[in-house]
Amino acid sequence: MTLAGWIFMIGSIAVVVSLLVFCYYNVLCAPDKADHMHGRFDVDTPDLEKKHI
Repeated sequence: MTLAGWIFMIGSIAVVVSLLVFCYYNVLCAPDKADHMHGRFDVDTPDLEKKHI
């Protein structure tokens, strides 16, 4: 393999591993994001008007 091939291979592996580490870090070390999660019916939207029968 040529030198350019080695550089491209090592560079692309480094980018993928860096992105993987960044994503794992953000998911595992996020400070209490569970408090900000809402269920599907917890969100009050103005387009869903309550109809009284």
